[in-house]
Amino acid sequence: MSEPAPRVEVRRSGRRRRTVSAYVEDDRIVVLVPDNLSKAEERDWVRKMVARLQRREQRDRRTDDGLMARARELSDRYLGGLAEPVSVTWVANQRSRWGSCSPGDRTIRLSERLQKMPDWVVDYVLIHELAHLIEPGHNAAFWGWVGHYPHTEKAKGYLLGWSEAARLDPPPGDDVDEGVGDVD
Repeated sequence: MSEPAPRVEVRRSGRRRRTVSAYVEDDRIVVLVPDNLSKAEERDWVRKMVARLQRREQRDRRTDDGLMARARELSDRYLGGLAEPVSVTWVANQRSRWGSCSPGDRTIRLSERLQKMPDWVVDYVLIHELAHLIEPGHNAAFWGWVGHYPHTEKAKGYLLGWSEAARLDPPPGDDVDEGVGDVD
């Protein structure tokens, strides 16, 4: 499965002559183009600028600082800002889990194996771990928080499929939380 296409808003400007720029505003990408571009040129530039922003975001998010910033953004968007981690880091020593959380010291660690996965999968694991800062166990309240993320089921399926493809023991039942390939 591919990532959902980003929302894009194109703004034409009569004052803009040759330059094209793009930035993220709220939940969409805004592309500023000269008014004299043809529709075909506009489509080409939009494609290029969206790809450039996505590459930059990928690069930025694959650092600990980027991961922490993303965690804060996801907490605000899906968990009402209630999950406030002290640190969120990538770690190389998690081979049987996708992520882990220590609610006592409010730290979250994600396996470096996630770095090559789609953003919506990384976001799911972050949401899962952030939810542990609100509700430590895997009870109904915890899953209620995790369920605020719209790609939860798709991401759980992706991780389960990845685990199967890697010939890891699949988690029992349909719960991605237990066994090899755990989120926690």
